[in-house]
Amino acid sequence: MAVAWDTRNEDYSRNEDGAKNEDYSRNAWGARSKDGERNAWGARNEDGEKNEDGARNAWGASNAWDAIKNVWGARNSNAPRKNHYQSTHCPNVEQLIRDITWSKVAKDATLGAKLLRIHYHDCFVRGCDASILLDKVGTDDSEKEARPNLSLGGFDVIDDIKREVEAKCPGIVSCADILALVARDAVSYPFKTLMWEVETGRKDGFVSLASDVNGNLPSPFSDFATLKQIFANKGLNVDDLVALSGAHTIGVAHCGAFSRRLFNFTVKGDMDPTLNATYAKDLKDFCPNPANPNTTVEMDPMSSTSFDSNYFNILINQNKGLFQSDAALLNDKDSVIVIKKLQEDKTFFSQFAKSMQKMGAIELLTGNAGEIRKNCRVKN
Repeated sequence: MAVAWDTRNEDYSRNEDGAKNEDYSRNAWGARSKDGERNAWGARNEDGEKNEDGARNAWGASNAWDAIKNVWGARNSNAPRKNHYQSTHCPNVEQLIRDITWSKVAKDATLGAKLLRIHYHDCFVRGCDASILLDKVGTDDSEKEARPNLSLGGFDVIDDIKREVEAKCPGIVSCADILALVARDAVSYPFKTLMWEVETGRKDGFVSLASDVNGNLPSPFSDFATLKQIFANKGLNVDDLVALSGAHTIGVAHCGAFSRRLFNFTVKGDMDPTLNATYAKDLKDFCPNPANPNTTVEMDPMSSTSFDSNYFNILINQNKGLFQSDAALLNDKDSVIVIKKLQEDKTFFSQFAKSMQKMGAIELLTGNAGEIRKNCRVKN
């Protein structure tokens, strides 16, 4: 999202030296799991029971879901809930979506981060309503055309999944729910377990405007106050900001997303003094000024294919946060407290799960609001 969402704010579309800021959406995946069946932290329910989909719960007897059970507000018959589709004519749809997602991620390691990123970019603009999936109609650009979203990938995967879901369960499963489930399933694939539960019952929105994007998505150039305010606007706190920034533990970045820190930090041809000097030298070797726009570097050096807590270790102990938004997390005492806690894998995984669930509940359309699209790219 950068913060953890790999975004570019329109106001920062170019560096001071005139070079375009490149996105850093291409990511590689991996897992630190020691075997193909257990998850990386070896957690299982104390009673050994499987969840309703047959996969082991990653959080042990104390389910992470309980910590945010009120996130959806007062319950009613239309409110999103666990197992929403069990009461419909499509009780096995979550298994279907997961099977398709895992099969695709198995063939393309970059898809995990791409699918996760689409969900982020969707929820932070008009809420989790799949507005990011709508194509442009008429003269008004849709969210897809906004600068931070031009590098998004994985739309074809969502199309494929929606097509198969509609064939089995026409008019039942929203594109917004598919995005939430696919994001969870894509991250979970390396661990072969569900890393968090997803409540379902969202509806799809009717509006998608590029003009809504700027100011809602965090930028890799943001300071802490800006990041905190953007997250607060969406009902997310500092715990969520830090945990979701931990998504930078995987993947790579294009030079333009951080070159200002190396060559022109205060518009005086200087370097960001908070960046590890040895690390900065290595980055300059990979990304001279001007850099090849196709060059990428790891966001989490030596650990960019493992979803783990190493991001927090190198951030606080080595000053190797790649983006200005990463380094900004060290400028707030409450944020630093959270960073220290999340240096342990199990703590990070648990908080990341809770924060993803909260993010997935932003400004939902339910009940009579919204619709269930037949094609995620167009309104019915």
